[in-house]
Amino acid sequence: MNYIDLRSDTVTQPTKAMREAMYMAEVGDDVYGDDPTMIELENYAAEIIGKEAALFVPSGTFGNQLALLTHCHRGDEVILGEDCHIVQHEVGASSVIAGVQLRTIPSTKGALDPQQIKSRIRTEDIHYPRTGLICLENAHSNGRVIPLLNMREIYEIAKQNDIPVHLDGARLFNASAYLNVEPKELGAYCDTVNFCLSKGLCAPVGSILAGSKDFILAARKGRKLMGGGLRQAGFLAAAGIIALKDMVPRISEDHDNARYLANELAKIPGVEVNLEDIHINMVFFDMSKTGYSSDKLVQEFYNRNIKINPEENGEMRFVTNYWIKREDIDYVIAQFKDLLKV
Repeated sequence: MNYIDLRSDTVTQPTKAMREAMYMAEVGDDVYGDDPTMIELENYAAEIIGKEAALFVPSGTFGNQLALLTHCHRGDEVILGEDCHIVQHEVGASSVIAGVQLRTIPSTKGALDPQQIKSRIRTEDIHYPRTGLICLENAHSNGRVIPLLNMREIYEIAKQNDIPVHLDGARLFNASAYLNVEPKELGAYCDTVNFCLSKGLCAPVGSILAGSKDFILAARKGRKLMGGGLRQAGFLAAAGIIALKDMVPRISEDHDNARYLANELAKIPGVEVNLEDIHINMVFFDMSKTGYSSDKLVQEFYNRNIKINPEENGEMRFVTNYWIKREDIDYVIAQFKDLLKV
């Protein structure tokens, strides 16, 4: 049975072209470094983000945690936003894998105050941990895109204090599309960057961690330690190449559909949508004033071949992707109105 799946852009299925490329991929053993398709993917990924080298990893969480492990010494402190993905949705892995502590600061809808970051950089003192890393996120998991100026100001402070910056760019291509800039312009304000191939780009598995040649060399060993040394990984890399070459240029279509979805939702009595926050392919909304249970909506939608997630912190989230077409959105809106009897 075919469902309209609005839970996330991670639910996308590989395209026909990806499946064919995976079937025909020339592969080797990536742990030995001789998988030609993986080499092609990593070289291309490094090129488009403006870094010297890149490394394929199984997931976005894996890439972020590998970055922390590679940048930091055990006991280091990492400065980052209190609402970022590394803090909220990575299972506390930073304390387990890298052995670091997180020093969180409040954000303004995902944007961090450069002066607050500066004030939290540790001075040399026998009682203090070392500030080992600053982490940013763009696009943010709240669906907003952070201005390049904000990233640049933070990066300059980091360089003045000889602290590396890691960018969680899981949806980096959404951010570059919204800002109408090349991906490497976001990569210019970080030392390392992680971006997903399986969020909105239709690849079945994988993310990319990019940085300097020396960093990636060290990260490659850390990846092996974490269990991420894959063998004939070129089958996955083949899909990743198509994701970057064919799916990135059309990602703004998902943004257009998200805005259309948001505008239609906002017309429903009792549904509150902050239209100013629709930057990428995510639509957050509050339906509490409808008096209709969000848990019931999940079940009733499922009965009507629509998959959604339950609310989190009082908000619902619908996410558009390659497989969500305008007629699907119209169907969802019609079913929503029918359930609410409006």
